[in-house]
Amino acid sequence: MQLSIVIPTFNEEECLPLLLESIKKQSYSDYEIIIADNHSSDDTLEIAKEYNAIITTGGLPGAGRNAGAKIATGELILFLDADVILPKDFLKDSINEFVYAGLGIATCQIEPLSDRKIDHIMHEAYNVFIVLSSHMFPYAPGFCIFAKRIVHNSIFGFDERIMLGEDSDYVQRAAKICKFAVLKSHKIPVSVRRLDEDGRITTALKYVLSGVYMFLIGNINSNKLFKYKFGHIKK
Repeated sequence: MQLSIVIPTFNEEECLPLLLESIKKQSYSDYEIIIADNHSSDDTLEIAKEYNAIITTGGLPGAGRNAGAKIATGELILFLDADVILPKDFLKDSINEFVYAGLGIATCQIEPLSDRKIDHIMHEAYNVFIVLSSHMFPYAPGFCIFAKRIVHNSIFGFDERIMLGEDSDYVQRAAKICKFAVLKSHKIPVSVRRLDEDGRITTALKYVLSGVYMFLIGNINSNKLFKYKFGHIKK
């Protein structure tokens, strides 16, 4: 199954090389890399070119993912954020599990790129949540979503009007027409830079409250309440 890896970026010169290098080292090689860039002012695009990535114009994460998916040629799309790193054999094992289970959309569990105990506790709590809620209230972070291209097109991609939680809205709509699961093959290492910049308690409360808001009220189409920002690079 040919894979298209779509990565929305905005000033990711620090993190992007680590991700692209981890992709290069994968045992699975039938893929293309698409960078959907939101007018970066650093060396993001130069780095993408060094790794022979296809480059298109992006926007906020939802719009960037849609732009990348629009030109994707793979039967399967993997949406990643620039600040994750793929472990050894991640692509091969995850795709095998995806196909064997007959899935149309999936995510995976996570682990922090951190030595702090609190970070591991927080991320494991998140893992428990997404596994337990997967049958009733599918949830997936935008930094790791596998989706069949036909499923993506059938639900018309990510809702670009949503300011926060567009990833969860995406998988919930997709799960209505295909099978969803949390993959078990590998946990994906993710950056804790958002926790470092915004604070662990603040970030945890923001996502708990936004989850409650989406469950009780609906999509978050305004940025006034939760103040989401794309890009967390310190200058």
